[in-house]
Amino acid sequence: MDPLTLDALDRQLVHALQIDGRAAFSHLAAVLGTSDRTIARRYRRLRSAGAVRVVGLPDGRHFGHVDWLVRLRCTPDAATAVAAALARRQDTSWVSLISGGTEITCITRTSGGAAGAKDGELLLQKLPRTPRITAVTAHCLLRAVAGTSGWPGRTAALTPRQIDDLRPASTPSPHTGHDLKHTDADNALFTELAKDGRTGYPDLARATGWSETTVRRRLDQLRRTNTLHFAVEADPLLFDHTTEVMLWLTIAPAALTTVTQALSTHPEIGFAAATTGPANVVAFVVCRDADALYDYLATRIGALDGVLQAETAPVVRRVKGAGTLLVPPSG
Repeated sequence: MDPLTLDALDRQLVHALQIDGRAAFSHLAAVLGTSDRTIARRYRRLRSAGAVRVVGLPDGRHFGHVDWLVRLRCTPDAATAVAAALARRQDTSWVSLISGGTEITCITRTSGGAAGAKDGELLLQKLPRTPRITAVTAHCLLRAVAGTSGWPGRTAALTPRQIDDLRPASTPSPHTGHDLKHTDADNALFTELAKDGRTGYPDLARATGWSETTVRRRLDQLRRTNTLHFAVEADPLLFDHTTEVMLWLTIAPAALTTVTQALSTHPEIGFAAATTGPANVVAFVVCRDADALYDYLATRIGALDGVLQAETAPVVRRVKGAGTLLVPPSG
């Protein structure tokens, strides 16, 4: 089978979905200047190949949840199996093999408040039990500072006019979603959207027990309050970017806001968050090649006042992304 490649229309489609992951094919077609059938065919081709997926992701903070970044060191013979076990869990995301395949990072979610403190203490007990795990650290993600809708490095395919035409009609509310009552039907809704953010309203209605009208109203409410957003998962290799690393930055507290604001403007940043621990910012960095990564570290990161230390580790393999694992990993 020939390797999958993206042409100009494919790249426009991916960019468009990053603006509105649930935009109707008819609307996408009108903005991109092609037919509904062509857009639907292009999306299904990318989706079936596992190259592109839209996922709906709730902001756990609105429901009292806390996200933790866990970093594990393993013996070389164990890392693949441990990563696969972590990826199969429902409470993990972004499971990656790094540093030559001897380390694993993942994000896991726990409840907040007093229960969250207890969950934090018990967090490490969730991990696969094996003496081949030689070291574990866990850091609370305090605030996402970049990349919550996905890697911005792939967002150069549309004109400003097209971008404006694709923005969702619902205007974000100045009120947060903290006052939204979280229901079992919401859990069912989030479960379906984590598999496929473009799941149709009839299927969402069957999963939640709501009518289609109620599903539409609830989705609109969740999006307006920034409680739910849609992200695009796509392999950077499709965009001719071959180098991905995890970057841990130790930043002087007084410079934390200035540095994170700068990171949010860097197209190389796939995701970044402030964390607890000695390295108080973690980021996924995507570059065209190793030379581009060198330049980014030397000229962009190196120019930021307040950065005291930087550690990088290459991402060897992404085992699980933001959404539900659809294909069981080997190991």
